[in-house]
Amino acid sequence: MEMKYIRNFCIIAHIDHGKSTLADRLLETTKTITEREMQNQVLDDMDLEKERGITIKSHAIQMDYIYKKERYILNLIDTPGHVDFSYEVSRAIAACEGALLLVDATQGIQAQTISNLYLALDSGLQIIPVLNKIDMDGAMIEEVKDQIVDLIGIERDSIMLASGKTGQGVPEILEQIIERIEPPKGDPAAPLQALIFDSVYNSFRGIIAYFKIVNGTLKKGDKVKFVNTGMEYYADEVGVLKLKLFPQNTLSSGDVGYIITGIKDSSEVKVGDTITVLDNPCAEAIQGFEEVKPMVFAGVYPIDTDDYQELRESIDKLKLNDASLVYEPESSAALGFGFRCGFLGLLHMEIVQERLEREFNMTVITTIPNVSYKAYTSDGELHIVNNPSEFPDPGRLDYCEEPYIQASIITKPDYIGPIMKLCMDKRGIILNQTYLTTTRIEMIFELPLAEIVFDFYDKLKSISRGYASFDYHPTGYKEATIVKMDLKLNGENVDPLSALIHQSRAYEFGKQICEKLKELLPRQQFQIAIQAAIGAKVIARETISALRKDVTAKCYGGDISRKRKLLEKQKEGKKKMKQIGTVEIPQSAFMAVLKLD
Repeated sequence: MEMKYIRNFCIIAHIDHGKSTLADRLLETTKTITEREMQNQVLDDMDLEKERGITIKSHAIQMDYIYKKERYILNLIDTPGHVDFSYEVSRAIAACEGALLLVDATQGIQAQTISNLYLALDSGLQIIPVLNKIDMDGAMIEEVKDQIVDLIGIERDSIMLASGKTGQGVPEILEQIIERIEPPKGDPAAPLQALIFDSVYNSFRGIIAYFKIVNGTLKKGDKVKFVNTGMEYYADEVGVLKLKLFPQNTLSSGDVGYIITGIKDSSEVKVGDTITVLDNPCAEAIQGFEEVKPMVFAGVYPIDTDDYQELRESIDKLKLNDASLVYEPESSAALGFGFRCGFLGLLHMEIVQERLEREFNMTVITTIPNVSYKAYTSDGELHIVNNPSEFPDPGRLDYCEEPYIQASIITKPDYIGPIMKLCMDKRGIILNQTYLTTTRIEMIFELPLAEIVFDFYDKLKSISRGYASFDYHPTGYKEATIVKMDLKLNGENVDPLSALIHQSRAYEFGKQICEKLKELLPRQQFQIAIQAAIGAKVIARETISALRKDVTAKCYGGDISRKRKLLEKQKEGKKKMKQIGTVEIPQSAFMAVLKLD
């Protein structure tokens, strides 16, 4: 097909603004799917996505549409909305020429709308603003139109009105996509340059890579090379993406499609990589490729140590579908063998844990999450620390750096005070605040990443009654006083509850963790001492008293020395028990640490 009849576009929106529902209506209107195949959130094929109402994995689908008696091909490249998956969003945007900016008429512009909009504008995309959910009672159409005009500086009349639920305004959106979004530019005769924007794992065919051809032509059977990884393969099958895969013999510049080469290892296919043909390779790769960097690290252990091998196989299989998961084996004195995993954020960590449970029936223990620190020793060496056990000895440590982020929070003016206090308590600095409208304010903070990986998002939602939206991006490292806090039970270190923490927060955190464990640990026949310590110095302590049998109950009367003798005997027994007794830590204790107030 000629390039002038192709349109590549994505939908960018905040979570829960109706992106997947609008995609359903577009597929229905273009008759890409039959009524029999139709279901809600048809592009979200995981149960988890449907339950939570979020897109975890981006999808692409091709639609045909007749406009002014000409047949057009519209490639919709769906994107996840959550901040944790922003790298996937940036690569999907790089494969498009236009974007539908979807804004909920009942909620207005939110933080991730702005962040994804800037990504799209930086890539030079044509933006079509769409006001969704106009059929709802709480729709503030004129007010939200004002917000969009202020944000993009666009004509009021060019804002589309639609309802993903009823299908109102969807044919007009399709016409505007053809009218306003430019066809892709490229040279079909040039050497092949194709951008990989996503990949999925198929248990029969191996890894299927989704790409957009920028220049050149790709034929079935060509020998291809993935430029950044340097790997070479044969194109066993190429084709376009409808609801199922449609094989083709040739794809040309401007086309969005898939390639199957029989790859079994997900680390060989990287989002943002360039595909070229060995016979006529391109001079340079498409710009913008970078390795996905994990932001949050946590240990994942099987509840029963005998299940280690099963957990390894489960994580290997999960990695095939989730290329951004990073893991390596590690062992702990308390929990046995497990894995140190790197996640894009806390939501990503939660989803991986839930998928392990649902898809592989693996219930796991997750340790305290922490971020990646840079530790410089006195001999000038740099150590990347992802795990408290890797932290250098304080005697050898020169200084430490921790990662910082720039956070954007959009809220109503009523909640400025509580949000300011929350961010200041988390060692944040306010950089800027702007009134987007009279009822919406954007606040920009600089915060340490370590402070937001626990419960920041939950607290922000509760103090703003759900009105605040949050988005962030990393800005680099800054020097900080970081200490390793160990947790001891009867003098024994409990590795999974060790944490790297800023010195100013260590005492408070140690006290909270000791109090929480005192509530959760079951009492034993002997006394349990719970201590939080930095090096040899104990900074907090709680004691769980022993369960005590009344051994003197049978002594009714008689000499006091008889009672004393029995109590001394009991005391000796407790002492012996303490030496050989071990304390079982329930799973609820590990989970509760993540939810400390």
